[in-house]
Amino acid sequence: MLIVEDDRSVMAVLTMGLRFLGFETLTASSGGQACAELPEQAPDVVLLDVMLPDMDGFEVCRRLREAGVETPVLFLTSRDSLEDKIHGLAMGGDDYVTKPFDLNEVVARIHALLRRAGKGRQQPSPRRLRAAWVELDQDTRDVWRHGQPVQLSATEYALLKYLMEHTDQVISKAQILDNVWGYSFQGESGIVETYIYYLRRKLGDTGQTLIRTVRGAGYLLRADAAATKDV
Repeated sequence: MLIVEDDRSVMAVLTMGLRFLGFETLTASSGGQACAELPEQAPDVVLLDVMLPDMDGFEVCRRLREAGVETPVLFLTSRDSLEDKIHGLAMGGDDYVTKPFDLNEVVARIHALLRRAGKGRQQPSPRRLRAAWVELDQDTRDVWRHGQPVQLSATEYALLKYLMEHTDQVISKAQILDNVWGYSFQGESGIVETYIYYLRRKLGDTGQTLIRTVRGAGYLLRADAAATKDV
């Protein structure tokens, strides 16, 4: 994994701790260095500090996504407002942890990102999932909308897969957080709403007929083909 951090003490804690736990680590101390090295090194996860000397981590993530780099990004940030966190996710990040952090929490989130990116153990399931005008291939991790390919982040893919595995069932935000993110967000369930918005936009669900909001209960993804009439 690549650790992008300009604070030497934080870098040392992360590097030593993660190597002790069996992770292979690379390091970068600036955004420019990260943008240059990441495509060549192809790490499984990037730990990306938001406050870097040359550009902020949000800009680094945006540039990587524009360059087609899909590696999961875990932001390390001292900005703890929900607006900043949502902004980071909108730039293409997959998760965040607020400084000062506990190494155990960082490791838990790394494992969650690896599972979402298909690097962890997989449970047997049908090769293809279909719901209305959306199709998902679990072997190739490809997604199609009306037969046309759709590019999703690792987290968006994991959320869509979970919803498609439970079509026509009302899924609560707590269930989504537990099964997609793999840990408690300590009440910050707004992240689910943000990612549901992203999915609706990318899947062409302008009338919210594919993914319905069930007020006070959660979300329901419709499996019936009739839903395509509303798009």
